[in-house]
Order: sequence, then C-alpha cells, then structure tokens
Amino acid sequence: MASKDPKNSPPHSTFNVNRLFRSVSTKEQSVPPPFTPPRSSTSSFTLPYKPSPSPSPLPSPSSKFQPKPEKCQSSHRCISSMLKKDGRILSIAISNGLLYTGSETNCIRIWKLPEFTECGKLKSKAGMVYALAVSNDRVFAAYSDCKIRVWHRTWDGIPTHVRIATIPKLGNYVRNYIAGKDTKMMKHMGPISSLTINVSDDLLYSASTDKTVKVWRMSDLKCIETILAHSEPVNAVVVGDDGVLYTASDDATVRIWRRNFCNGDRPHSLTITLPAKQSPVKALALTADSGFLYGGCTDGYIHYWLKGWFSGQFQYGGALQGHTHAIMCLTSVANYMVSGSADLTCRVWVRDKDSQHSCLAVLQGHRGPVRCVSAFTERELGENEEGCCTVCTGSLDGILKVWRVSHCSSDSSRSSPQAGKEYFEL
Repeated sequence: MASKDPKNSPPHSTFNVNRLFRSVSTKEQSVPPPFTPPRSSTSSFTLPYKPSPSPSPLPSPSSKFQPKPEKCQSSHRCISSMLKKDGRILSIAISNGLLYTGSETNCIRIWKLPEFTECGKLKSKAGMVYALAVSNDRVFAAYSDCKIRVWHRTWDGIPTHVRIATIPKLGNYVRNYIAGKDTKMMKHMGPISSLTINVSDDLLYSASTDKTVKVWRMSDLKCIETILAHSEPVNAVVVGDDGVLYTASDDATVRIWRRNFCNGDRPHSLTITLPAKQSPVKALALTADSGFLYGGCTDGYIHYWLKGWFSGQFQYGGALQGHTHAIMCLTSVANYMVSGSADLTCRVWVRDKDSQHSCLAVLQGHRGPVRCVSAFTERELGENEEGCCTVCTGSLDGILKVWRVSHCSSDSSRSSPQAGKEYFEL
C-alpha cells in the first residue's frame, strides 16, 4: 500500500478541475473534432472553457464494435436539452425518480423523472460541486473546499430537502485536538473527486486528489478510517453490494479492497491491484452483480475485468475501443455500459450473454467534453417498455442532454444459429 506524502499532496485552497481530464491518446483520427483536448498527460485544459461551433462528424469506430444490422436493430435520439446559467456541469446522480446535477456554481438542480422538469435546487456558498451521491433519504455533495454537504430528503407530496450537516464537523476537530490526534486525517487535503455509498454497511466513501479515500459513518457523519489508497491522485471510487471497494488512480491501476472488522482502526485491506496498461484511470463502473468492472483511461480505451465464477477473482477481459480522447465518466445499468469522453461524444455499449461487447450508439451533440453521465432503464421507473435505456449526459459546455436509446433483436437474428446470444435482458 502506498504511503501518503504531504509534500506531494495537492493544495486545498485552489484546484484546476481540468486536471482530472488529461489525455494521452495516440490513436489517429481522420477528421479531428472542433474542440481538441490535449493529448499529453502533463497538460490540462485552459480555463475558462468556451464552447466551440457545432462539432464535425467523428471518425467511425471500428466495425468490430458496431452492432451488426442482421443481428439487432437500434436507434437513439436526443429527447431533451437544457441549458442553465450555472456554467459547466461537473456531477450527476439519479435516485428515486429524481435527477441531481452539480455545476461550477454553488447550485445543485433537481429534475423530476421521466418528465425532466426542474422541481428544486440546493444552494451553498462553497463553490463547485465536484461529486454527488444519493441514498434513500440523504443527498451528499462534495464541494471545492474539500468538504461534504448533507441534505435530508423527505417525500410529503413533493420532494423536500433540508440541509443537516457539513462534514467533517467542527466538533470532531475539537475532540480530536483535545485527544492529541492528527486533525489533518479528518479532512481531505485535496479536492474530492468521487463519492459512493455502501448502503448495507451504512458507509460513505470519498476519494480525493490527496491520494486517499476516507470512510464516513453515515449514522453520525464521522470519519472512521483514512485509506492511503494510491501513490497518485484517486479519481474514482465504487463499492459493490458485497462491500468490496474499488479505487482508480493516476498511477494507472485499479485497486480492490475488502473490509475486515478484525483489523481495528484500519479494517480495509488491499487484496489485489489491477494494472491498466500504463494509462491513468479516470472513471470506474461496476455492474449490479459485481461481475464486471470497467475502467476508463486517458488514452481513450475502456478496460474491463470479469469475475471468475469459480475463483471469484477478477480477470482481464479486454479493452473497448472507439473514443479518440480521454474517458471522463462511466456508468452501468442492466446490460448497458455508457461512457463519456473528452472527444465530445458519449457511447452506449451493450453486453451479450457471452460477455462480448458492442457499441450500440454514439451520442453526438455536445460542444464540450462529456464530464458526467447517468442512465436508467424504463423498468426502474415502473414502465413496461423493454429494450429501452435513457441516458443523461452533463458536459463542460453547460448543457444537460437526455437521450433515448432503443435496442431490439430482429426476427432474422432469432432464427439464425446465434439466436441464443441475445444482447441483453431487461
């Protein structure tokens, strides 16, 4: 496990959000997009970002990853596009029929699904909203001051949010100071890049550019553990229903942690480190059954690992090609995986029963890099429409777009020898 070096930790007073989006892609493209993010891992975007003219068509992905017409039929369209005076959209989350979007201003907007009408907003004086996480009755938002604001959510006809805390709490500082403990271990020394919730254990995880992951007990909002996770900034963190923790970092690795209650103050222990082909990992996505783990890298590739049915260990499955610049966000729902990139596009991938992936749709329309993405199926909202997935994308151009992607097997594919290899089941 890497040790924490305070000298190399990023300062908490200022932070360039574009540091998270470095690109080292070396793949050629025949027609470059109008907004060309830097290709070197040592450079960053120049702020402020100004939207460019309408993007030109991007190079067609390899036919290896395109759905074959004789096997399936798919369609996609943008059903809604919303622009507010909030600047760049940096974070997004969906829970219980509500969509939350965080931007570089101090405003978190709330949208009602499936109408996509704005039904409220949450404000704070802290600045940029870098990450969001939502449980059944609470909303957690990570701001640019390295702190997390917490709102309590109630349902009295309409959703109501009441701010209840800011963590870490001031009282915890005082108690730790009196007890002679290091107060720096209570707060992140760098901006928080990702949040995730372990519902079964009632825990909140926060990843930061200070190379650590902190564990917060949701009952009293107290930091109970600081994990020295990586030797470089931690960009993403996800947790499975079994309590296994996954972290991704600029050190080009994905690490898997297990919680052992017998280890005292440091119950999380490192079990395995998965290399990502020497490319910084910027995003993670985990399937609901924890069977597939996806890691999006700055070279435009999406590496994935699948869990062995007998050993229970993750094995490298391959890489998905198609994006020409850095992967900035990933999400997984049902048999879909959605990726957003600095090449201004979002791709929808579908996984079949043989664990093979194909690109179902390329969503184009943003004039800036796609920073955050979320997706849900119609069944999650109580509708019976099958073969349909709704994707919500937030971009640095400040626009929130909603896409409807439909996918169904053709009659000819059912009668073919590969009829048993359907792409997904909802």
